[in-house]
Amino acid sequence: MYRARALAAASAAAMVAAGLTGLATTATAAPTKATASGASSSWLVLADRGASTAALVKELRAAGATVTSVNEAIGLVSVTSKDARFRASASRIAGVQGVAADVSIGSSPNPVKARADKVEKEHQGATAKGKDKGAKAKKGVKADPLDQYLWGMDMINAPAAHAIERGDKRVTVGVMDTGVDGAHPDLAPNFDAKKSRNFTTDIEAIDGPCEFTGCVDPANVDDNGHGTHVAGTIGAALNGRGVSGVAPGVTLVNVRAGQDSGYFFLGPVTNALTYSGDIGIDVVNMSFYVDPWLYNCRGGAPEDSAPAAADQEIIIAAMTRALNYANARGVTLVGALGNNHEDLAKPRVDLSSPDYDNPAYDWDTAPYPRTISNANCLDLPVEGPNVIGVSSLGPTGTKSDFSNYTTDLSSGEIEVSAPGGWFRDGFGTDTYRTNGNLILSTAPLHVLQAEGAVDEDGNITPDGEAAGVMKECVKRVCGYYQYLQGTSMASPHAAGVAALAVSAHGRVDGKRGLTMAPDAVAMLMMRTATDHACPPGGVRSYAQEGRSAEWTATCVGNADFNGFYGAGIVNALGVVQ
Repeated sequence: MYRARALAAASAAAMVAAGLTGLATTATAAPTKATASGASSSWLVLADRGASTAALVKELRAAGATVTSVNEAIGLVSVTSKDARFRASASRIAGVQGVAADVSIGSSPNPVKARADKVEKEHQGATAKGKDKGAKAKKGVKADPLDQYLWGMDMINAPAAHAIERGDKRVTVGVMDTGVDGAHPDLAPNFDAKKSRNFTTDIEAIDGPCEFTGCVDPANVDDNGHGTHVAGTIGAALNGRGVSGVAPGVTLVNVRAGQDSGYFFLGPVTNALTYSGDIGIDVVNMSFYVDPWLYNCRGGAPEDSAPAAADQEIIIAAMTRALNYANARGVTLVGALGNNHEDLAKPRVDLSSPDYDNPAYDWDTAPYPRTISNANCLDLPVEGPNVIGVSSLGPTGTKSDFSNYTTDLSSGEIEVSAPGGWFRDGFGTDTYRTNGNLILSTAPLHVLQAEGAVDEDGNITPDGEAAGVMKECVKRVCGYYQYLQGTSMASPHAAGVAALAVSAHGRVDGKRGLTMAPDAVAMLMMRTATDHACPPGGVRSYAQEGRSAEWTATCVGNADFNGFYGAGIVNALGVVQ
C-alpha cells in the first residue's frame, strides 16, 4: 500500500489521537460464553503508544491474568484470564489502548474458510484423471529439470535475469506462511534453520491432533503445504533437480505465522513481523489475510457489535505498528491482493466473517452479512502501510478471474502484478482448464500423502496424477511438487524479484549482509515492471469461462498504471539491470 501511504499515516495518526475512544462502549459487556462457565479466555491487550509495556504486564498479572506472550516492539501483550469481565476491567488499566479477543483453544472453524482452498485447488477433481498431467514441456531448457513447466518464470524474465544475478546468499527472504518444509531437497540448500521461527501453537480444534510436544511444530515443518509452495517460487535452489525459484541463490527463513489449518491470527503475525525487523530480514512475503475478519473496519461495520468493532480497531492498530516497525528496519513487505474477485474500491457485502468460532467472543460467532466501506475498512496486511500489493494473472497475461483489483487508482491497493495461475485460462484452446495453467512449486511429501495424492510408498496416486503432482528423484532422494493457483502464488514471484533487486543493488551492511531501503526496492520494481494495458473496452467478462456477472471486472487506467496490473508485471531482468 505504497501509493496511499500519506493517507494511511494520517488515518493511523487520527486513530491514535482519538485513543480508540469507541472501546469505552465495551465496559458494560456481558460475561463471555467461555468465562461465564469459569474457563479461561485468551485476550490481546494493546498498550498506548509511549506507555511502558513492562508496567502493563505487571498490572495485568496483578489483576490475575496469565501473560503468555509479550511483543515489546509494538506493545502487544497476550494473556489468558478467568475474569468474566476481563475486556472491561483490562480496558480501565492506565496505559491500555484497547483489548481484543484472541484465538482460543476452544475455537472451531466455520465452513467459509474452505473457500481459499477451493480457489487454489480448483483443478483437483476438475479434469478427467490421467489426461492432464501438466504443461507441455519446453525445448532447450538448461536450468533445473522441471523448470520447463514454469511459464511464470518466463513471463517475468527470470531466466534472463539469472544470467546476471541469481540472488545473493546474504539476502534473506522471510516466508510468513503456514511453515516451510526445510528438509525438501529443493529448499534445504537455501534454508536457514537457525534464523527460522514458528510463532504459532497448534490448536487441535482447528488444526487437528498435535504432533509435537506443547503443540508447537519445529521451525522446519509445514503441515499445510501452502508455505512450502510459496518458498519454492521465491527461492528453490538451482541445483540440478526439481524447480528453481525466482531468486535461487538467496537465503530462505521460515517466519511462520499461520496455523496448520491456514488461519492467520494477530498475535503470531505481529510477532513474526517484528522478529523479521529485529533480525534484519530483507524481504517478507505475506500470502494471507489476518483472521477472523476479511475486512477490519475502523469503528466496525454497521452490523458489528461494540466488542466486534473493538477487536477490529486493535487489529488495525497492532498491524499498522508491526508493518511500520518492520519497514523502518529495512524489510520490504510484499502481499497478496486476495482471491475474492472483488473491486477493493467497492467491496461487496462480506459474508465470510468472522471465519472461526471463538468462545471468548461476546456475540454469536457465525458469519453474518457485513456492509464494507472502502473508506473505513482494510484487508490486512495487503492494505496496510508499506505493503507492495500484487494481483494475479494467468499464462496468457489475463487477470485471473479470482484476483482482486481496484477501480480507485489513488487508494494504493495494488502496486504490481505477477503470475499466479488461472486454471480457466486459454478458453477455446487445448490449454483451457488444464493443470499447466497453474503454478508448479515444492510440496511436503507428508501433506500430499494425507491428501491422497501420494501413497505410503511415495508413489503418485491416480488422483495425484490427475492433479499434476510430480516426483523427481536424484540418487534415491525424491522431491515432490504440486500445482496451485492464487494471488498467494503471484506474491512470491514479486517477493523473489524484490530479493533479486536487493542482491543486485543492495549496500553492504556488516550486521545484515546486503540491505536496500524498502522504498527504493518498491520504486525499482514498479519502474521496471512490464507495462500491461487494460483489456479493450476496459471490461473483462468471465462468462465464457463459466463465471456469473459478479465476476465481471472493470479496469481503469492506462498501460503505465491500472487497476488490474498496477505498474505492470514484475520484471526480474529489469531490476537486476
